[in-house]
Amino acid sequence: MSVAFRRESDDEHMEPKFELPIPPGPNWVTTRGLRLTREKVAVLEGVDTEAMDEEAAKKHKRELRYWRTRLATAELRPMANSDAVVFGTRVTYRLNGREKTVAIVGDDEADPNEGRISFSSPLARAMMDAEVGEKVDFAGKAEAVEIIGIAVVDEA
Repeated sequence: MSVAFRRESDDEHMEPKFELPIPPGPNWVTTRGLRLTREKVAVLEGVDTEAMDEEAAKKHKRELRYWRTRLATAELRPMANSDAVVFGTRVTYRLNGREKTVAIVGDDEADPNEGRISFSSPLARAMMDAEVGEKVDFAGKAEAVEIIGIAVVDEA
């Protein structure tokens, strides 16, 4: 039979469903980040997918695969004990005349609205290994960020 007379199913026109993207690079986590990942996996594993419709169950299983992968690949980093900006530090800095404070954490724990940025973010990468009083280049501007203070992230 000619392809012209073939009935196409509705599924052929749907967008394919892909796995949730895993951030590139190492999966560094703080103690808090590891705890949150374990809790997320436990909550997702506790959901009864039999009661869901097919699409919701597929979405749930995709999310569970993501979080299981993140738990399996998690690399717990030791507590920061440095005078320089490193993973697991809380950094107070000045940028464009404004003072801000952020904690440098893992990709899944990052939440800029709550003052946590990923170690792989451009700002964190620019500040890495800088010490108090040092100015670093950022966003194409020389000495755009001044490091004002560095402390260990509270692991609570």
